[in-house]
Amino acid sequence: MSRIGILLIVLGGLAVLAAIGVGTAWLAVRRRRSRYAWFFLGMLILPLAVLALLPARDPVPVGAGGEVLVEVRGLRKWFPVQKGFIANLLSRGHTDYVKAVDDVSFTIKRGEVLGLAGESGSGKSTVGRLVLRLLDPTEGEVVVDGVDLARLDKENLRVYRHKMQVVFQDPLASLNPRMTVGQAIEHPAQIHLPDTTPEERKRLVFELLDAVGMSPPDFFYSKYPHQVSGGQRQRIVLARALITQPDLIVADEPIASADVSVQALLLELMIKLKDEFDLTYLFITHDLATTKYICDRIGIMYLGKIVEIGPLQEVFENPQHPYTRALLSAVPVPDPRHRRTEPLPTGEIPNPINPPPGCNFHPRCPIAAAGVCDGELPSLRPVPGSEDHLVSCHLRTGDHTHLDPARTGGPSA
Repeated sequence: MSRIGILLIVLGGLAVLAAIGVGTAWLAVRRRRSRYAWFFLGMLILPLAVLALLPARDPVPVGAGGEVLVEVRGLRKWFPVQKGFIANLLSRGHTDYVKAVDDVSFTIKRGEVLGLAGESGSGKSTVGRLVLRLLDPTEGEVVVDGVDLARLDKENLRVYRHKMQVVFQDPLASLNPRMTVGQAIEHPAQIHLPDTTPEERKRLVFELLDAVGMSPPDFFYSKYPHQVSGGQRQRIVLARALITQPDLIVADEPIASADVSVQALLLELMIKLKDEFDLTYLFITHDLATTKYICDRIGIMYLGKIVEIGPLQEVFENPQHPYTRALLSAVPVPDPRHRRTEPLPTGEIPNPINPPPGCNFHPRCPIAAAGVCDGELPSLRPVPGSEDHLVSCHLRTGDHTHLDPARTGGPSA
């Protein structure tokens, strides 16, 4: 039961006690039984005293309106591994954790597009859910427009959510099949814009349908999700995210389920909507080729950590981390004579329950130095000559750059 429901029940009970106290005190006075009158007057005063002592509800937070819209500090999310009865006995109560996100920090400026890229299982989508507080972090802070989301209670978080919206990968799964297109888009406005009339909400739905290219709007308004194409469903999800007038949209693989021909159209639409509605995107993807069309900065994730982050142009033209180089070399080039020169990582991504010691990438890294990369966890440090381009690698920006094969003349990555 919500806090509002509990509060209503308490207030109702206090009101009943107050009514009984007033009535019985009046009867006692009429019958000249003063000592009973004082008792029942006490029943009236008690609820009023309790109401006076109730803590005032925290005001709905107001954003700071600064240049930095999102600030993530030391974010961690560890999921406990569920075990059976026998496994618990054998492990003597020891709990293992899936370290989905492990000490991630970054900022997103207002009006900026930050891309998070990495292979499946790197923790990208979990970061997106933590930024929206769809998941509670194990540790760390997420500050959106100057407000720490972890400090908001359930009701204030619900009110504040109109500033943050999400676009999921599969639009068919994120749309209610029993709702028409118009009802699906209007539903967030019924929650977050309660002062609007049904006519105003319908007019807003029509305007957003037209803005995302679903014209004529009245043709699509009464259709159901299964009656439109996949690309049109993703446009509907974008319109639904825009109806609350958000500042931040977390786009989790928003074009992955669309055809290649439709992907370019959706990217163009997202860029147009960003400029038209003054949006900020956290763009999550596994396809680096799409990030250069929409992102201003990019962060590369591996096994729950950001291994490289910086301006898109710098990361693409001067990638430093071996994992970033491997990802970029895997991007298809429309040239039949092009040959891949960078070595690809060997093996599979390690188990996030028991990650390798030191640098998480060292078992697959072609330039890993024994006794260095497997011993100490590297930290994000700026690339020489660029304070905004950060890399987590002992041999590229750490204290052991003298062991970098690119400097010693060995095979580089």
